[in-house]
Amino acid sequence: MTLRVLHVFDHSLPLHSGYTFRSANILRGQRRLGWETFHLTSPKQGKVEREEETVDDLHFFRTALPTGLSSRLPLLNQWAFMRATEQRLLELAQRLKPDLLHAHSPVLNAHPALNVGRQLGIPVVYEIRAFWEDAAVDHGTQSEWGLRYRLTRAMETRAVRQASQVVTICGGLRGDLVARGIPLDKIGVVPNAVDIEQFSLGGEPDPALKASLGLADSQVIGFLGSFYAYEGLDLLIEALPLILERAPDVKLLLVGGGPQEGNLKAQAAALNLSDKVVFVGRVPHSEVNRYYDLVDLLAYPRHAMRLTDLVTPLKPLEAMAQGRLLIASDVGGHQELIEDGYTGILFRAGDVADLTDKALATLNLPDGGATLCANGRRFVENERNWARSIANYSAIYGAALGRAP
Repeated sequence: MTLRVLHVFDHSLPLHSGYTFRSANILRGQRRLGWETFHLTSPKQGKVEREEETVDDLHFFRTALPTGLSSRLPLLNQWAFMRATEQRLLELAQRLKPDLLHAHSPVLNAHPALNVGRQLGIPVVYEIRAFWEDAAVDHGTQSEWGLRYRLTRAMETRAVRQASQVVTICGGLRGDLVARGIPLDKIGVVPNAVDIEQFSLGGEPDPALKASLGLADSQVIGFLGSFYAYEGLDLLIEALPLILERAPDVKLLLVGGGPQEGNLKAQAAALNLSDKVVFVGRVPHSEVNRYYDLVDLLAYPRHAMRLTDLVTPLKPLEAMAQGRLLIASDVGGHQELIEDGYTGILFRAGDVADLTDKALATLNLPDGGATLCANGRRFVENERNWARSIANYSAIYGAALGRAP
């Protein structure tokens, strides 16, 4: 009998984020295993025109935004979102009759799934991609260990205790749950990975594009992604004057956008670096590789905090898949992915001088970094491909169902 899994996501394609790309890869990988998957998004998808939508060969059920007074009030609106998700999920579960409910972060999806699972007698797997209270601290919407932070953490712990099985994306998150008293054998790990076929080894830069950005005669250090405070791009800009003292042809290419964009532009202007830092803005996903091809050294200077120590990012894996040279701060999430001196170079988090030294040394490797790049590509081919990661769900689902899926 074919396994039927009903997934509950915060948001999905056509929105573009690391979250939606992981979700899509999970669904396609599970279907290749022969499982039947169904997909519901929460009200966080935003205003939707239809109750159902097919995007890139994946069919999604949508949850309408809640209305009423509670949906417009702080804190109470989170309850309204959970209630709307639960009602939609109950209706779908009764109709689709899945063997398993699989709720993905945040915890606002876990509790609706647990309630429906109890009501219908369906086991629930809860997947944690990050502790969202820690992300909220970085975004400035919560204070660490404040009342709202503790409430969110308590909700998370309660959901983990009640779920049949739990999934994390890395060892750091699993270790934190074990420290809360969750049995190790209840927590499976399905690490982030890449679809090797979607990433070709680094191509040649487009001369016209490079010239249009003022990079024609420059060594380029680059970052492509979202501009959140925890990404540490402020540290990269702070290090640039020191780098320029020893390598005056270096320029910094920042592709993307986010909450810190204005602050980063102001910082570059204050340091008289406006002609050395190129802000491209967001680019279509189909164009991203053209900008990767302009970069000589990718930098991931994340600041040290709970979020970055516990969670592994996706971008360094994508860089390795393209055979790119990279440096990164030595936060816990990076140390799970990058073997210092073998697949990339790590520098001390928050240390401008060490970032400067490591960036310059990496740009001047005798073989141009070819060995590091080859090692990184081999790592993702052998260890961090989606087929290998998604195979881990078989044991996790089997434990939740009490039988082989």
